[in-house]
Amino acid sequence: MRVLHLDSGHEMRGGQWQVLSLLQELGSGNTLLTPAGSPLMSLAKQADVDAQPMSLMTIAALARKTDLIHAHDARSHTWAAALAPGALVVSRRVAFPVKQSVLSRWKYRKPHRYLAVSDYVRKALMEADIPEARISVVYDGVRIPASAAAGERILAPASDDPMKGSDLLREAARIGKYEIHFSDRLQEDLPTASLLVYITRSEGLGSAALMAMAYGVPVVASRVGGLPEIVIDGRTGFVTDNDPESIAAAMHRALANRETLSRTARRCAEERFSVRQMVEKTRSIYQQVLEC
Repeated sequence: MRVLHLDSGHEMRGGQWQVLSLLQELGSGNTLLTPAGSPLMSLAKQADVDAQPMSLMTIAALARKTDLIHAHDARSHTWAAALAPGALVVSRRVAFPVKQSVLSRWKYRKPHRYLAVSDYVRKALMEADIPEARISVVYDGVRIPASAAAGERILAPASDDPMKGSDLLREAARIGKYEIHFSDRLQEDLPTASLLVYITRSEGLGSAALMAMAYGVPVVASRVGGLPEIVIDGRTGFVTDNDPESIAAAMHRALANRETLSRTARRCAEERFSVRQMVEKTRSIYQQVLEC
């Protein structure tokens, strides 16, 4: 099976980490097209993944030599829909509704299968009249580190996006008298964490929450999007309404029950959200699409 993977991202965010993990496990027969100077290109080369610079010309040329194209982001979806006549699989990670313009309706009719990152995203696609049979839920996969975290810091993902709720979290920290470390290097910082606080106004899934759980770090997360599908309230962390008082109270409960939550979070990540499970389900969907 020859699969061409497209990712147009210029940053190393959750989606790009998933692409890298997928390609490392799928092995030969898979080629990645991504921007020449992107972090994903650099990391893919280091991991001996077949990665080439993305352009409209390379997409058109390589599409004719592959059995299936997997577009991992919105821009790649558009380019693949326009340039690739064969089997097309598209990952959908975002929670916001599908646009209903003429161009959008044309684009969303093209894929043979959508890989929704959560059940919440699956429902958003169905609301755009995409048939349920063309949508599969494939949760992100995380690698389980050898040792659980053993630190005291309270972490939160660093973001300037107003949809991410940093303003709410800062006010909650003031109310609860907590010191929050806003991290843009979660993978490096999680081993020293006691809690991850993931406050957002919109979220497809929340791969940072899964990463924290893999380290045995409890998560306090907003009750939005796909987050309640992975943060099990009272077991792996707490979900909260997006108001500072509720956030501060959830943080207090999580820290008070840290030891029990930590064990359950790590076990849940291993049993439900491993890279192996993500890869096996994705490979199975490729085969289903090609058999149709």
